[in-house]
Amino acid sequence: MKLSPKAEEVATFFAKMLDHEYTTKEIFRKNFFKDWRKEMTNEEKNIITNLSKCDFTQMSQYFKAQTEARKQMSKEEKLKIKEENEKLLKEYGFCVMDNHRERIANFKIEPPGLFRGRGNHPKMGMLKRRIMPEDIIINCSKDAKVPSPPPGHKWKEVRHDNKVTWLVSWTENIQGSIKYIMLNPSSRIKGEKDWQKYETARRLKKCVDKIRNQYREDWKSKEMKVRQRAVALYFIDKLALRAGNEKEEGETADTVGCCSLRVEHISLHPELDGQEYVVEFDFLGKDSIRYYNKVPVEKRVFKNLQLFMENKQPEDDLFDRLNTGILNKHLQDLMEGLTAKVFRTYNASITLQQQLKELTAPDENVPAKILSYNRANRAVAILCNHQRAPPKTFEKSMMNLQSKIDAKKEQLADARRDLKSAKADAKVLKDAKTKKVVESKKKAVQRLEEQLMKLEVQATDREENKQIALGTSKLNYLDPRITVAWCKKWGVPIEKIYNKTQREKFAWAIDMADEDYEF
Repeated sequence: MKLSPKAEEVATFFAKMLDHEYTTKEIFRKNFFKDWRKEMTNEEKNIITNLSKCDFTQMSQYFKAQTEARKQMSKEEKLKIKEENEKLLKEYGFCVMDNHRERIANFKIEPPGLFRGRGNHPKMGMLKRRIMPEDIIINCSKDAKVPSPPPGHKWKEVRHDNKVTWLVSWTENIQGSIKYIMLNPSSRIKGEKDWQKYETARRLKKCVDKIRNQYREDWKSKEMKVRQRAVALYFIDKLALRAGNEKEEGETADTVGCCSLRVEHISLHPELDGQEYVVEFDFLGKDSIRYYNKVPVEKRVFKNLQLFMENKQPEDDLFDRLNTGILNKHLQDLMEGLTAKVFRTYNASITLQQQLKELTAPDENVPAKILSYNRANRAVAILCNHQRAPPKTFEKSMMNLQSKIDAKKEQLADARRDLKSAKADAKVLKDAKTKKVVESKKKAVQRLEEQLMKLEVQATDREENKQIALGTSKLNYLDPRITVAWCKKWGVPIEKIYNKTQREKFAWAIDMADEDYEF
């Protein structure tokens, strides 16, 4: 069936994702079909009434063939594309800010497509519409040359606001949230913001004990709202929960944070699995990612929770005398600049530092040290509930790695046999030449042992991290100076921990931290 251009374009978005598990999800299919029908002509709507009767295989194969063709391009063709991209980057990828030429992060607008969302987002599969020049607000200085819109179009607005750091903004149609074009993370202004964020978390270190003693006292307060605030703060501190309530207008996903927890999100167990006073959490957090955790808490916290839940329905607020505003105002009173996020940053960074001290053994080789680093990073990711679905290619890549390990074991067995027979020869012949052979065979065995260990470490690392996203905490919650200092102290090349983008983002920390840096 030949589709009209609009309907065909939306169909291609689905076809390109055919191999992805998204297209098997009921909610994704339902939302897609509803939005696809909006783009059809009446005639098409009459014929296409059921998504499960539509066959997208040919479309999908067409795009796969295109991908293959791109892979098969000659060096010259690839170079030509690279040069065109660099030309675009030169023209659109930079701006001048405070007389500094700064790199722009994402100077291309997101193309139309199907919304994926994270976790089980209720809007997944909906059509992300094409952004037109008429949707775009440009922000530049009064004397700047305003970039010209495509022929026949005009910008929604050109403004000159030097109190904000974005250069372009528009509103996307799915959640009604505002999207921005910003400066690159390696820009001076972003680096300074980053540095300030970690300095604020270090200030918390100085007064955190006092704050903890205070909220423990408040568990006994005569005022209900003080008790609720103190229990919420305990959770934010102990479990690195987000404060909650920071939902954008128009967001329909039923996600909550600490302050917006409802009675149905927790269960109380006086005893569970041999531990006393266990709270079982089960709710959807940011990005619709499920937070499920069983945590032993102090008796006072447990008794307070029982009190907060009395005579309430499952859908009632657990902390009915508290919201994020009240909590943040209280945090400001405790320390200037303190928010729930600062607790998260502080606890993440301090955990990394402690874990690195415990896990790093001085006599390990570099691959083993990197495994220790990733284990420390994983402890933080678990604390912050940074999950991911195991990569689609996980099983396959593990099998490949396992076969490399098996092959290496065979090589090592052969090399050990060679060494054994060389030693036997040397016993009989006792000449310099055979001794030399023994030495070189010994070195070969050592080299293979090291290679095998490196592969085994890699396998352990991959297996342990298959459902944990290490990147989020690395980029947002861990003071990079802790990592830089650790690398310098143990002679681990920084590029083994941070990729090129991360090294650019944390250039300030790489210049700044020496091996004795303490968070």
